[in-house]
Amino acid sequence: MTDNLSAGAPAALPRIGDHAPAFDADSTHGRVRLTDYAGRWLILFSHPADFTPVCTTEFIAFAELAADFAARDAALLGNSIDSVHSHLAWTRSIADKLGVRIPFPIIADLDMQVARAYGMLHPNTSQTAAVRAVFVIDPEQIVRAVLYYPMNAGRMIPEVLRLVDALQTSDRDGVSCPANWRPGDDVVLGAPTTQDELDARLADHDVKLTDWYLATRPDRGVDR
Repeated sequence: MTDNLSAGAPAALPRIGDHAPAFDADSTHGRVRLTDYAGRWLILFSHPADFTPVCTTEFIAFAELAADFAARDAALLGNSIDSVHSHLAWTRSIADKLGVRIPFPIIADLDMQVARAYGMLHPNTSQTAAVRAVFVIDPEQIVRAVLYYPMNAGRMIPEVLRLVDALQTSDRDGVSCPANWRPGDDVVLGAPTTQDELDARLADHDVKLTDWYLATRPDRGVDR
């Protein structure tokens, strides 16, 4: 972390395409660092506080899809401004009362270093609790997507998984994913930039050509 973060100064929000800010923090699984996740996808997400109802439902939802994220080589990592002891007591309560084990680590960000580095603190909402942020970080440790939710609205966790699918599909096949896309749906091709590319597209029977700028083809995805 930089000195201005240690001093409590606000940090610039990491933007899509930026290298993810480094961190080295205590968690429920021991010390965790950004570099631990190099070579795989990372879903870093914050929650306002332990032992709160909306956060509990979100953690259960993440836990229920943990195997699906793992199948995509995507690790889950939670973060809040609570102690390790609080995290452990809360996850034990979830296991005892609701029968759900939380399999991923949760950062104990009492010094707010991670929250400040990732712009998770929004002063007009709270000075001491993180909003519901999600950062999708790729294997090169580049921020690929950023989501923010207010404290009173829980996240749709399947949408986070769908977003990972869309990013991985785009990277693998050089395509884009349209609105409401799900794996197996048609994908969008970029507009041709030469006459040869246009001719090749017109000759490709798999391509559905609406106009020169809008063309789709079947997803050539991988089995999960």
